[in-house]
Formats: sequence, C-alpha cells, structure tokens
Amino acid sequence: MKIIHAARELQPGPRKVSLAIGFFDGVHLGHQQTIRRAIADARQHDGLSLVVTFDRHPNAVVAPARAPPLIYSLTQKLRAISALGADAVLLLYFDEPFSRQTGEEFVRGLARDLGHILSICVGAGFVFGYKRGGNAELLRRLGPELGFGVHAVASVSLDGQAVSSTRIRAAIRAGHLEAASQMLGRPYSLAGEVIRGERLGRQLGFPTANLDVRGLVLPPAGVYAAHALAGGRTYRAAVNIGTRPTLAEPVPQLRVEAHLLGFQGDLYGREIELTFIEKLREERRFASLAELRRQIAKDIEGLARAFDAPARAPKPR
Repeated sequence: MKIIHAARELQPGPRKVSLAIGFFDGVHLGHQQTIRRAIADARQHDGLSLVVTFDRHPNAVVAPARAPPLIYSLTQKLRAISALGADAVLLLYFDEPFSRQTGEEFVRGLARDLGHILSICVGAGFVFGYKRGGNAELLRRLGPELGFGVHAVASVSLDGQAVSSTRIRAAIRAGHLEAASQMLGRPYSLAGEVIRGERLGRQLGFPTANLDVRGLVLPPAGVYAAHALAGGRTYRAAVNIGTRPTLAEPVPQLRVEAHLLGFQGDLYGREIELTFIEKLREERRFASLAELRRQIAKDIEGLARAFDAPARAPKPR
C-alpha cells in the first residue's frame, strides 16, 4: 500500500479514484465497511482506492481538552488499513491552518488534485471541515457538479448498539478486551516504541521493554499474558501495566512494561505490538524487591497456563 501526504502525489492518470474519508481510529467494523465500499467501487471500475485520513485526532488541534486517547498508534492504523486491500492512503498533517479549511474547500481541493473522483465513502454521521460544516449532505450537493457518487455508510451494530471508537475505548478501559476485539473485528492489541527505562527489570533478573504509549487508551492496571510481536517474530510475554507501587515513587507514572520470554537483544527504538491473552493478577505493592522478584517468577510460570488453556467463549455482556 502506497502512503502519500498530498493528493497530487497519487498521480492516477486516466484511472478514477474512489475515496474513503475518516479518522478511522481502531479501523473497527464500521470503518471497515466504509473502506471496503471504496475498494469495491474502485475495483468495479478499474480505478484506485484511496483512504484519506489524518496524522492526529482533529480535536488534538481544535479542542485539545476533548481529544480522546486513541485505540491505535498511527502505525497500527496504517497496517489495519493496508490489510483491507486499499491501494493507497493519503495521510494528511492536521494542524491549525488545515483546521480552518471548510468542508467544501477540502472536497474541491481533493477533486482538483486527484482528477476524476469516482465516489466518496464516509460513515453516515461523519462530519469534517471548519466548525464541522462538512457532512454527507454537502457531498451529495457537490457530487453532481464534480462528477462523483456518494456512499454514506450506515453504522454497524453489535449487541443492539452501534460500534464506535468511543464504545471501544470504554470497553478497553473497563478491561472488556474480548468485547473490544469483537468490535474491532480482530484481537485487540497495543503498540508502542521501546524507550529507555530505569532497568529495574534487568536488576531483578527479568529484563523488560518499556513502551511509549502516550496518547493511547490502556487496559486496567495489572499483569497480563500477551503475545509480543517484535522484529517480525512473536514471543510470549508477561506485561505489567501500572505505576510500580512497590517502588513508592514520589510521582508515580503509568507504565507498560513487557518481559519477552526467550528474547535476547536490543529493542530500543523499535516497535512492539502486544496482543493480550489473559489478565493474570491485579497490580499490588510488595514489601520488598525480593518479594516482587518471587512474584514475577510466579507470573512467568502462569504464562504457560494462560497460553495452553482451551479457548473460552466470550463472556456475556
């Protein structure tokens, strides 16, 4: 999948372009319907499918106090879009000048730079442009003039409620990771770049990779069994999410630390993606580092039971 940062870079030539537009955090079941509609249109007319999205949540610029923590890192989102089969992604830099562009200016700019737009696909409730002035109705008004059709794709429902990024974030925060996975249409995972920590895990005999998860929504604090994808290989991992209460730090910081079984090497600056299997226990304070070390050893023993247990049916919600 090609990634571009300006519409003119696509250079489709005589081929028509079908667009799916949205922020697509999580690329959940509803987002997938919208993107697949654009892909189907493009294939039917021997055109190109282009997913138009943004490098950050628009609220991070226009209303920072209301910017939600994200389900996926940017790299996760791009991988999920690529897996659907889109030809290209137009990844736009969303800043304050861009936020002042009206919905109509945005659409006309795309039409100018892309040439012949075949169709534009959006979620039925999607709004865009300055003061959220763009919507499906604006697209339907501009379509006949600019020569494109419009698909306002209805939301997907699960358990009688619409699937949404907001609902998935709530499920992750509550620890309902099976429910989040169902709405995502794939197992929930958390990804971040490995950053330098205080090397406490190495001192305890269990080196950990500290993930940069700033801006992402996190499951509840605790110790989890997880698959860790690092450097193209998958490892079993014990993952701690929490503030390390045993250390009684003056300013506790929420951290995500993963001990990868069987891994040897340097992961600094590389991405790890964690797919959670089971919560092993709650985070708690230990009387000493020696006691903490013994508990970590027990946690690692518990990994085998978590991975080797038979698959369970989703819990009723």
